[in-house]
Amino acid sequence: MAGLARSVAAAVLLLSMTSFGFAANKVIIILDASGSMWAQIDGKPKLEIARESLRTVLQSVPADDEIGFMAYGHRTKGSCDDIELIVPPQAGSASAISAAADSMKFLGKTPLTAAVKQAAEALKYTEDKATVVLITDGLETCGGDPCALGKELKESGVDFTADVVGFGLSADEGKQIACLAENTGGKYIQASDEKALQEALVETVAAPAPAPAPKAAEVDYNLVPTALLKEGGEAPKSDVYFEIFKDDAKGTGGEHVDYGYNTVKFHLAAGNYIVVATSGAARAEQKVSLTADKATEPALNLNAAEISIHARPAPGADIDRGAQISIAYPGGASDANYGEVKYVVPTGETKVTVSLGAGEASETMQLVAGQVIDKDMIVGVGKAKANAFYTQGGEKAGTDVSWKVYKAAKKLDGTRDQVTYAYGPDSQFDLPPGHYVMGVDVQAVSTEQPFSVTVGQMSDVNVTLNAGVVAVDAPGADGFKIYEARKDIQGERKQVTYAYGEKMQTTLAAGDYVLVTNFTTDKADKETSFTVKAGERNELTVQ
Repeated sequence: MAGLARSVAAAVLLLSMTSFGFAANKVIIILDASGSMWAQIDGKPKLEIARESLRTVLQSVPADDEIGFMAYGHRTKGSCDDIELIVPPQAGSASAISAAADSMKFLGKTPLTAAVKQAAEALKYTEDKATVVLITDGLETCGGDPCALGKELKESGVDFTADVVGFGLSADEGKQIACLAENTGGKYIQASDEKALQEALVETVAAPAPAPAPKAAEVDYNLVPTALLKEGGEAPKSDVYFEIFKDDAKGTGGEHVDYGYNTVKFHLAAGNYIVVATSGAARAEQKVSLTADKATEPALNLNAAEISIHARPAPGADIDRGAQISIAYPGGASDANYGEVKYVVPTGETKVTVSLGAGEASETMQLVAGQVIDKDMIVGVGKAKANAFYTQGGEKAGTDVSWKVYKAAKKLDGTRDQVTYAYGPDSQFDLPPGHYVMGVDVQAVSTEQPFSVTVGQMSDVNVTLNAGVVAVDAPGADGFKIYEARKDIQGERKQVTYAYGEKMQTTLAAGDYVLVTNFTTDKADKETSFTVKAGERNELTVQ
């Protein structure tokens, strides 16, 4: 609060001095009366420090200065419309302002942008020279944009200035509202404690600030960085991200000042900075010393190469957006990219791997600074599209269809290696050239079909199930078991599938079966013989 009081005191006291240029101006002081003003600094509420500071400083204002007083958040909790011009700008208003501040409640929100706009309008800022002093201990909470307002008021005002006193705000918070002052040519003052207030009052009362020295001519932008793949070489075509840090002798550990992408220009305060450029996996940094009257144009050497990769399943084929591209470069690896990628990498050994379905292609490159590579990566796969049909040329199976692709060659133990899998009709597989077996499961039916794949070609794998569908309705049933009708030499039937409840529906290979229905009551299990014909539906009712 002392910092606030310092800023308040300095801002108001200097209404007749040159540091804020208030002489012969109409001024409105805006006081933040939100609930956060009850917070304490050194055991004293911030609102009390503000009241005392106003009372002390206003006693030093010349009697003919026209000072007004506005507040927000002093009447209603949670309202963004609680803004009031309590004392209109007038000469000799010191006591009225002090009395208003002393009787004020502190309980609302922080519509600071709207308050500054209303104060400017009350001062007729488009017709006369006008100044607003905002004292706030918080950031905008009602959706306003103080930075945009500052630009608007400066552009449309005759000679409008807003000075902002940040009361107990952190440095980062202060940056969010300092633009309101800076965009109007005003000052932002960080207020922190009562001691600072006292020192400021002594200094400003005893020795008014001298008129500022004429400013040297300033350039619009004093930092224009570029990034190159090598010294004196070309800029990357990929995005470049620039960051600006203060040079505090700790490298990039200094305060983050600004950032931008690609062709970017900065206007920064004179001083020493570190510029960091990042593109893809490459990074460079350079120290610069800036002045206000000269544009510095550093060229940062990324010492890198740029590679453009286009993934294609076969020579001459279109780029496949499902192909995954990974790049392993010295010190790291890229995130997954799909179809094609343009990436900047440090010099050295770089491995590019493209995966598409069960196919994969990779290439290792020795890259040097400034090298630009644009190449197709051919995975070398063909496609297989799989569908299952109840009969040859009949209806397509569309429910509970699952696929497994195996290598055709069997291992010594008679099994095959599984290559990949998928679910549903019209499933597509990207596969290296060769011979395979397509296994399909449709509910209780399983079958296989061999097929072959050629690079760049589509193979339609249409599997005939030779199957039909049985649907059972058995009121009161607990569940079902379905057996093959034929018994083995031991007199046992092979169980094909089962289900629970009163209804079931499943796909079965054509043939003869026995349905065993279990009931929830004492009713005995019931056996029902039935036949499934390929491509047909058989509906059974069991009582």
